[in-house]
Amino acid sequence: MLPSSHSRLVEAYLEALSSADIDAVLDLFTPDGVVSSPLYGERSARDFYLTLFADTAASTLTLRQILISPAAAAPTLAFWFDFDWTLADGTPAPFTVVDVAELDPDGRIRHLHIIYDTYPIRSLWDQQQRAGTAPTR
Repeated sequence: MLPSSHSRLVEAYLEALSSADIDAVLDLFTPDGVVSSPLYGERSARDFYLTLFADTAASTLTLRQILISPAAAAPTLAFWFDFDWTLADGTPAPFTVVDVAELDPDGRIRHLHIIYDTYPIRSLWDQQQRAGTAPTR
């Protein structure tokens, strides 16, 4: 059975991500938290989310499943969800993703690994990046 603290962490993360709440999302990370992303590379959590939120006009997230590995001092969580992403220029770029969160002993995210197939959205994202589209938020 999944501990309620892990369910709350995933729920809080998805809510902060969908509302582009930088403070709420960073509260879930350790101060030196890192995100590894197929599109953005490896960055500090602060840099990653500031950039992601600037590139986003809207997002709707639908959780599919949470998985936990209780091995080691702190667990690793994986959560599979649909990310209905709208880029800052209004282009829809939906995808399905698995985020793997390495937690510290206090249950905060130390390193988040984002895993998904970028092929369906890469050209849309690249086009927005080249155009330098200003965020609509």
